[in-house]
Amino acid sequence: MSTPLVLLLVITFLYAGYNLLIKVSTSHVPLESSSTILATIALQVAALSISCIFAAGLLIRGGSSLALPPPAYAWAILAGLCIGGAEIGYFYLFRGIAGHPPFPANIAIPFIVSGTIVLTVLIAWLTLKEPLSWQKIIGTILVVVGVVVLYMDSRFPTLTGT
Repeated sequence: MSTPLVLLLVITFLYAGYNLLIKVSTSHVPLESSSTILATIALQVAALSISCIFAAGLLIRGGSSLALPPPAYAWAILAGLCIGGAEIGYFYLFRGIAGHPPFPANIAIPFIVSGTIVLTVLIAWLTLKEPLSWQKIIGTILVVVGVVVLYMDSRFPTLTGT
């Protein structure tokens, strides 16, 4: 198995763990808590810690430069804002918000991750000028159909709250 494929699988498992462990964390929040923001901060501190350990390892090993051009930092900060906002949203979605019950992980996570796939394919094609083949179009349609089928199987109220 090639190194990029192994890394792709590791990242997939880590991302699945991230998604599911947010749900587990939220299940331990008492109902009388007014916010889950400290759980989000704990998540970010843990992520920062692992990044710092990795950076330290690179520096100790030598031969690595950690300096990047300003646009790399700017785009990384924007990505961080997106993931931070998504994490806050996850905690509220899994806890329940505005009188709505908590959303089940087996519906929310496939919906969010699949929506991410669809948006990424479209935005990468439109803005990054990445190629869009018939296979990607068909795959994207199948992703949408898969999420619809998953959602139809649930006994959870509709997205509109009815």
